[in-house]
Amino acid sequence: MNWYDEVKLNLKKKRAILFSKSSECLLPLQSQLEDTDKRTAVLWSLYFAEDAVELVSARYPDESAPCDALALTKLWAQGKVKMPEAKRAILECHALTKRISSHEDIALCHAIGQACGCVHAKGHAIGYPVYELTAIVRRYGIEACKDAIERRLGEYREELLELNSSRLADKYEWAKFLKSN
Repeated sequence: MNWYDEVKLNLKKKRAILFSKSSECLLPLQSQLEDTDKRTAVLWSLYFAEDAVELVSARYPDESAPCDALALTKLWAQGKVKMPEAKRAILECHALTKRISSHEDIALCHAIGQACGCVHAKGHAIGYPVYELTAIVRRYGIEACKDAIERRLGEYREELLELNSSRLADKYEWAKFLKSN
């Protein structure tokens, strides 16, 4: 089933999450991520999470959870804070969804949490697009989201290709547990 029909069906069923990691449109990206080392997947996830943090922070300037989650996750990836501290911040970002009502912003908070979780498990990387694409549909509506979804899918793949070819991950300071991945 193509992504548009899948999303329409999920909207009809009143599902909160409109994509899944097995969505047809995400399979090429999923394959790319599987062939990517963990550090590159972390860089990729956190790069895109910055977009979501910027959007959520602009809408909720008194809420620091998204910024805190991203900042502490970056420090965790560098070995400058321990996992429990970053985990608390990530969980608080997810918890923000209980205090807001915008379906788009709820999806963005979960996207940020998934991106940050990639430091723990590479499999969380695909969670970022699952939630961000859901947010895009919520922002534009099903009838007007096609171009934005297609563009973002391309951006995900292009950025991952660029990160893989540049070997940028080799130039960063990493925590011990990420150095061997």
